[in-house]
Amino acid sequence: MSRAYEYRHVVGFEETNLVGNVYYVNHLKWQGRCREMFIRDHAPDVVSLLERDLALATVRCACDYIEELRAFDTVTVTMRLSGLTRTRLTMSFEYLRETAGGRDLVARGEQVIACMQREGGRMVPAVVPPSLAAALEPYREDQR
Repeated sequence: MSRAYEYRHVVGFEETNLVGNVYYVNHLKWQGRCREMFIRDHAPDVVSLLERDLALATVRCACDYIEELRAFDTVTVTMRLSGLTRTRLTMSFEYLRETAGGRDLVARGEQVIACMQREGGRMVPAVVPPSLAAALEPYREDQR
């Protein structure tokens, strides 16, 4: 398996539903949080681009749920680059519950992100910032 960026999260009560398991939309929020923390840690210059005219638009996201999570579970969300074109990134995610015996896979997800630029009141496709592409390269799924 290739190298992955990891974001650790402890589930709070506010992320659960009436029966006590994690409400499904939170997995998608954690994908976004993982992506944001990656940018903070490995491509901080992208933040200034986002403050100007760059937008990272999620055009598709998915999550396959395998096991339930509950309040106070510690989950590690891993992120890898699974695809890169001139203007889009595809990221794959795994959700791993931390246990005394290791990590259990509880979900898998994916996001397709389009790089866009604000131009004259509209959004147009933009090239993936070189610093972001370079930062993601070590996390490419096909790296060994």
